[in-house]
Amino acid sequence: MSQVSALVAELAPGQALKIRDIQVQGAQEPLAARLYTAGVPGAKQSSLIVFFHGGGFVDGDLDESDDFLRCLVLSNPDHVVLASNYTLAKVRPFPAAVEDAHAVLLWAKKNKTKLGWTGKQMVVSGIEAGANLAAVCAMMSRDRGGPPLAGQVLIMPMLDPGLSSCSMRTLPTCPELVEVADKCAAAYRGYLPNAADRAHPYASPLQSSRLKNLPPALILSSEDDPLRDEAEQYGSKLIACGIKTTVRRMPAAPLNEVGARNECACRVHVLGEIASFVAGLGQEPAS
Repeated sequence: MSQVSALVAELAPGQALKIRDIQVQGAQEPLAARLYTAGVPGAKQSSLIVFFHGGGFVDGDLDESDDFLRCLVLSNPDHVVLASNYTLAKVRPFPAAVEDAHAVLLWAKKNKTKLGWTGKQMVVSGIEAGANLAAVCAMMSRDRGGPPLAGQVLIMPMLDPGLSSCSMRTLPTCPELVEVADKCAAAYRGYLPNAADRAHPYASPLQSSRLKNLPPALILSSEDDPLRDEAEQYGSKLIACGIKTTVRRMPAAPLNEVGARNECACRVHVLGEIASFVAGLGQEPAS
């Protein structure tokens, strides 16, 4: 039995997994999105998780994280998950993707009834490049006066275009991780063709000097991931700025395989970390 099937079997009577493809509004044009619910049909949930997929800014789509997001909503039917595409760098480079991501948050706030969400608590999340967008969205929402966010969940995030962390420089000496590091470098070349943009806080959250007044964060790294240290360094910087932050390092996974970060994130204890984090936000005021 697959993990998704096992979680479906554990749903309480009256609950059902429902997945619906919709459109949301990006910065310039409509974007494909997917809505995941697993509660009682017709009931509105108090928490919405807005999720952005990986793919190094240059690739990826809604299908890439589909299994993970099914597991995420099934592990806690008390929230709604909205996954959205964004403009890839091969169409338009930075800042198109982050402008799309923030526009999706604004759209979600205005269309809460369509999403089956009460509007009470919004969490932004993503994996790899999508986690970069989630981190930046938290900054943009602070800087632009909304929408208010209750939290941010960053899963193996890409946060440093300079590729300067110890894990990025040393782990790729392992043959199986060379390709992972090379893909990160190629991704940033595509996303940030203008070298000056690499210092922009909306492109490089790790280098930002303005990290106060951001929402609480859950940051998940992975033992053998070249992205590991930048994730954990970002967590340390948030903590130093007074942001309530939880950092967890996951076991090693074969990250050179397609979709491996999603498979790593699908592990039950990771889903539990996310569920606990979101549940705990009920005690925190939205920023």
